[in-house]
This record gives sequence, C-alpha cells and structure tokens, in this order.
Amino acid sequence: METIFQSIEILSKEKGIDPQIVLDAVKDAMLIAARKHYRTTEDYIAEMDPKTGAIQLYAVKKAVESVEDPVHEMTLAEARRIQPQAEIGSEVRIQKSTEALGRISAQTAKQVIFQKVREAERETVYQEYSGRTGELVNCTIKRVEGPDYILDLGKTEAKLAKKEQSRLESYSVGDRVRCVIRLVDKASKGPGVVVSRAAPELVMRLFEQEVPEIYDGTVTIKGCAREAGERTKIAVQSRDRDVDSVGACVGMKGMRVQSIIRELRGEKIDIIEFSDDPVVFATHALSPAKVSRITILDPVEKHMEVIVDDSQLSLAIGKKGQNVRLAAKLLTWRIDIKSEEEKRQEVESQMAALVAPGAPVSVLIDYGLPDQLLETLLATGVGTIEKLGGMTPEQLEEIPGIGPEMVEKIQEAVNAYYSQFEEQGQGEAEPAAAEEAVEAQAVGAGELASAVEAEPIPAPAPEETPSEQAETQEIPEQFATIEDAGSPTHNQSEGTGPEDAAPGADAGPDGGDPGRDN
Repeated sequence: METIFQSIEILSKEKGIDPQIVLDAVKDAMLIAARKHYRTTEDYIAEMDPKTGAIQLYAVKKAVESVEDPVHEMTLAEARRIQPQAEIGSEVRIQKSTEALGRISAQTAKQVIFQKVREAERETVYQEYSGRTGELVNCTIKRVEGPDYILDLGKTEAKLAKKEQSRLESYSVGDRVRCVIRLVDKASKGPGVVVSRAAPELVMRLFEQEVPEIYDGTVTIKGCAREAGERTKIAVQSRDRDVDSVGACVGMKGMRVQSIIRELRGEKIDIIEFSDDPVVFATHALSPAKVSRITILDPVEKHMEVIVDDSQLSLAIGKKGQNVRLAAKLLTWRIDIKSEEEKRQEVESQMAALVAPGAPVSVLIDYGLPDQLLETLLATGVGTIEKLGGMTPEQLEEIPGIGPEMVEKIQEAVNAYYSQFEEQGQGEAEPAAAEEAVEAQAVGAGELASAVEAEPIPAPAPEETPSEQAETQEIPEQFATIEDAGSPTHNQSEGTGPEDAAPGADAGPDGGDPGRDN
C-alpha cells in the first residue's frame, strides 16, 4: 500500500496540486466503481487506513425501530450485531469487499481519477495565471497543432491561436518567443492559458523593457492601437517637462525603437505625443498627414470631422484606411476625413437645399386647385409642385379620389403656375434682345471703322478732258510709255505706277497712306 501513497505524492508534484485532492479523487473513483458493480442505490463511503494505506469500502445504513426503506435502513437488532454500541438513529457501516470490483470497475476508477486530477490542475493553473493577464512571458514552441502553436510555460502549456499571431511571423518547434498572456480559461478543452503576439499589450510591455523612462514612471503610455504585422500607433506623455516623451522612446539614433521593431519582425511603429485636447491629439495621431482644421461634431458621442488638403487626403486615410482607423482606435473617437474640395461641395449642396427647397403644393390654390383636391394630394405625400408636375396622368389617377377631370384641373393649375415664370422670362428677354441689337449695331459700326482705318482708300483719279483722251488715243503705245515715264506731272497726278505705290504703303506705321494720315 505504500505504492499508492508514493504514486499520489509523485502525481501531486508533477501536476502541482495538493495530495489531498488526489486522495479524494481516488476515494470518489472507488465509490463510482462500487455503485456500478453492486448496482444498488445504497449510500457508500470510502476511507483510507492511515497506517496500512488500504482503501476500505463501506455501505452506510441508519438504525430505526421500524424499517420502511430496506436499502437505507435496518433494525436496531441488526445494527447491534454489526456495531454493538449502535442506538436508534445511529449510522452503521457495513464493510464491502473491494476485490470483487473487477477490471471494468478499475478502468472506470482510473478515468475518474484522471478527470479529477485534470480539473484540479486547471483550477491550480487558473489561480496562478488569472491575475497575470497582460504580462510578458517567455515561452518555447512545444508542438504545432494545425494553425495553432502549443507553447511551454514551464508549469503548464499555453496556446498561441492563429488569430493571435502576426502575419509576418512563423515558428518551428524549439523556438523561444515572447508573448503576453491574453486570457485564462479553465473550461476549455486544450490548454487553459491563451497567449498572444498580436495584442497591443505586447508592444507596451516591450517599450517598458526597452525604455527606462517608462519603467520608472517618468514617461507613461496613454494608449496603443495596433494591427499586427502592419502598423502600431502608441501615445506617450512625459510627467517631467524636461524629458521629451517621444525622444525617450525613440532613443539615440533610434536604437530603442529599432530593437522593438526587430522583435516584431519589421512592423512599423508611430510614436505620438499625447494631449488632453482631442483636437491636438487627433492632429498628432493622423501623422504623417498634415491636418487643415478639425471640427468637433458631437463631444458626447465623440464624433469629429477632419479637413485636409486634397493632396493630403490619401496620406491621412492610409493604405486601405489603416492610418485613420488606428487613429480612431487610439483616440476612441469617430473620425470623418474629408478633403477641401469634398467639404466645399457639401457646403454648396446644403446651401442649395436651403435656398430652393421646392414650392409647396398649397400655392396652387391661387391657380384654381380645389381645397378638397389639395387635401387628397397632401394625404398621399405629394407636398411640392415639383413632385406633382413630375407625375404622369396615370400616376395621378392611381391616387384614390382622383379621376380624369381632377387630373385636368391639376394640369391646368400646374401649367398656370409655371406660365408666370415663362411670361417673366419673356418680359426680361425683350429688353435684353433690344440691348443686344444696339450692341450689335455698335459692334458693326466699330468693325466698319476699323476696316476703313486698316485699308487705305485710293485717291480718285482726275477726270480727263475730251482733248486729252483724244491725244492719248492718238499717240502710239511705245511713245506714250517713254513720254509718260519722263513726265513728273503725270506721275504725281495719276499715282498709278507700281514704283510710286509701294513707297506709300510701307511708309505708314499702320500700313495706311502717309499723306492721308498727315
């Protein structure tokens, strides 16, 4: 029997549980095996002899004067044969043989023992690790189960699920990794401790280890938003105005933050200075984009609108919206980002809606629409003249209480309403047409004057007397050419020679006749 005690002690040390828990599990297993073997509903109790280590099994009955339930009761005479000191109401223990339980009962007892020990182990693990959520622990990859990793924490195993892994990382059995404890679940089938490499707490714990100012409390981490494998934004604040919070986290030549980036396999990290003013904090959180202005739309619901230049919009939103999404997580505000052009169009559309909301259908009363017909239209949701004018006669007749005659009255009223704008347009068009005609005449006159200035008007040739015409006709052509060429009077009065016309065209600055300009 010493072997049982030794086995219980060894098992207790391996699993880190109390030996009494293992002993109680053995007793419970003995009772379950007895009920299954004897197939009765008697009350059983199991005890272990502290001297020999033997486990004894007893059936318990109550001594009574008159037996009504033979399974749980017995007479006083029968009780005193087993236990001489028995009295009315005493519990009498009847020893049962454990050798007759058999192999099946022993197997059942074994399963019960394992179950009890497993439950005790889970309780112990839960008590140890439940208060360590968010703590950084060193683990070793023990085995791979599909997409998940099973890690060795020393005293127990931990599970690194697929969703808790970074997409940049992959491990092999035996690799050492640093993780944070995500949660502890004692009701799960596998390991009760779940660790994570994708949680924001991992980045915070790494900064606490790498930056002494954070460890001693000079610089505090105010928030962290992370998309594992992509980018992390962490907000820090300094309690000492002589200490730069961002510079302390970056380190000399970026040594501190670079060691964390290497641990995270190249994940990008934005270190942001925290501010109690949400507008200033949002300006920092949306870096590297430059913000034009920020408007708080709802301080209670934490909703803000951010306006950026058109060239900064894509940078502020980030790849697949990552930059603004992380900024919103960090601020815990809802952020709407718009460019200057989008905001301008939105304001214009709002102003247009305020300026021209649509004329109410009640205006048509002045144009012959009956009151009863107006009430019918309003009851069916036709509230503006624009909507009424856009409806076809078939659509109007589908409205209860409106027939073809009513449709004609509606069309007449609508046409009368719009005809006033046409008359106004025509009245305004007539003065405009007159003005355009005057302007056209003025333009024509101006063009004519310009043409006169641009093209020189040749001087009229002097009239020839009948005698001169006769003389010209009588002189032969060759003699006339020689005499005309030598006659200065003919050259000045005629002015038709090509040699004389060329100098006159080139002399004026505008290409006109210099004699006429003078």
